[in-house]
Parts: sequence; structure tokens; C-alpha cells
Amino acid sequence: MSWLSFLRRAPTRPRPYRGPVRGRGPERQREQFVSPVAMLPAVPPRHTPAREAAHKGNLRSIVAMLLAVAFFSLMDVLLKLLSQSYPAMQVAALRGLTAMPLVLLYVLWRGAAGTLLRVRWPLHLLRGALSIGMLFLFTYGVRHLPLSNAYTLFFVAPLLITALSIPFLGERVPRLHWLAIAVGLLGVLVALRPSAEGFFSWGGLAVLGAATCYAASAIAGRLLSRTDSSESMVFWVMTLLTLGAGALALPQWVAIDPAHGWWLMGLALTGFAGQVAITEAFRHGQASAVAPFEYSALAWAIALDWLIWTVLPDGYTLAGAAVIVASGLFLLRREKAQAN
Repeated sequence: MSWLSFLRRAPTRPRPYRGPVRGRGPERQREQFVSPVAMLPAVPPRHTPAREAAHKGNLRSIVAMLLAVAFFSLMDVLLKLLSQSYPAMQVAALRGLTAMPLVLLYVLWRGAAGTLLRVRWPLHLLRGALSIGMLFLFTYGVRHLPLSNAYTLFFVAPLLITALSIPFLGERVPRLHWLAIAVGLLGVLVALRPSAEGFFSWGGLAVLGAATCYAASAIAGRLLSRTDSSESMVFWVMTLLTLGAGALALPQWVAIDPAHGWWLMGLALTGFAGQVAITEAFRHGQASAVAPFEYSALAWAIALDWLIWTVLPDGYTLAGAAVIVASGLFLLRREKAQAN
């Protein structure tokens, strides 16, 4: 038979494997075949319920952070406008005072009045003091600096939050998160390019101090969220801000101009909505995953500068904005992939 005719032959069906044979003759017995693969140790599932719940909480917190940034960007415009007519500490007091009626309605609507006294007072007092310092320093800074320079310096806060989340919250920050945060900070510097004068002036130092207070307040809020309700956190930070800043501003208090009533109303709405959103953001998600999305404030700064002061961004600003948005979308994509 030639090798060609051998290839044309119909293939024979292989005989099934019946296992090794024991014994001899008609009394031989067959063992059950066990695949070597079945003898390997079981591999644990990649997505456990606890891990999926954590990632879904991060996605919810990211949405809340984006809303908070939008409201706070509008509030910052009002703070800058009001700082031209009133002392910085008085503006901070007005921010808390105008929001208090909305805060009370919010607590009553949620039926959480009974939780207001069951809180950890030391952390609430610390958070209130940090909020007073943050608003005073930031208002002082935006009065002496352009809004773009102030935002550049304040963008140090997400990096500080990420760094503080390791010792105080015990969170594990993936290397890719560190890389995305670093790329976002580089994008901020490319887009806004603050001058040396902006960095080393009293206004620049004030904004850096405000960023530090904000980062510490965010960590304190995350610790409080483990035991205290969201309603108590919003209520006490606003109450302590109003009382503390009001007492400090009382010696130099300036009479309110009736024409600024609309500004104060907008300050109340944006400040209240932003406070509720940011409290929810740090309550349900990891601070290291949520904080980078504060970079979206750059888009609001560009839009508000054009609408109010008719200032258009240059090529460097647009390039930096692209880098920042890309880093934020990268983190969001990772969170969605892990949640699914």
C-alpha cells in the first residue's frame, strides 16, 4: 500500500479509554478514571460579593463627587464676587448661615433628627474647625488670585487625600491609581501654568492651606461615616461653620448690601447641594478612588471664566484638560470593569 492510499483511508474511530486493568483473566476489574485536572486545587473566584459591593460603592461615590464639584464650582464664583465686598471670615460665615435653613429641612425630610446627638463629638469638632479654616483661607486666596491659579493650587488636595487614606483609613492604593493621579496633576500644571508669583504670594499660601484643611476634613468625614449618619455630618459641619466663623467675623462685620441677596441665595443652594453630595461621595466609596474626580472642576472653571469674564482657554489649557479628563476616564473604566 502506498502512502497516498494510506492517507485516503477513512480514519478509524478511537476506542474509548476504560481505565487501567487490575488482575488477570476473566476476573480482572477496572478502576474508575480520574482526570489529573480534577486533582488540582480549586481557584478562588475573582469577584467576591464583598469586592463587588466595594466597587459599586466607588461608582456611586464617583457620580456624587462629579455633582459636588459642579455645585462647588458655582459656589466658588459667588465666593470670589462676595469677597470683593466683605471680609473673608464673614463670607465663610455667610456660606454656613445661608445654608442652615436648607440643612434643617433636609434633616427633617430624612427623618434623622434623632441621630443628631448620637455622634462622635471630637471628630465633628475637628471637622468643623477644618471647614472654618478651609473656607476662610480659600476665600482670602480667590480674592487675591485669579480663579485658575487658585484651582491649580487647590488640586493638591486629591493627592493629599490619597496619601492620608493609607495611614488613617488603611486603604490599599493600586499602583495604577497613583499613576493616574500623577498624570492628572501634571495635566493641571500644563493647563493652568501658575506663575511663581501665584505660588509664593500670601494668596497662594492661603489656597495651599485651604487644600490641606480640605484633605484632612475629607479623611475625618470618612472616619465619621463608619458610625454617624450622613445627616448628622452635614448638620454639624454647617452648624459649627456658622457659629465659629460668625463669632470670628463679628468684630469686623460689614452690613449686607440688599443687592447681594441673589448672590447669597445662590450661595445657600450651591453650598448645601455640594455639601450633601460630597458627604455621600466619601461615605460610600474609597477616598483614593473618589478624590481624583475633583479634577473635573477644571472644565467648570473654563466654562465659568468664558461665561462671566469672557476669558477663553489657550492651547496649553486645552491640552492639560485632555490629560486630566483622560486620567479620570481611565479610573472610571477600571472601576466599571471591576464592578462588572
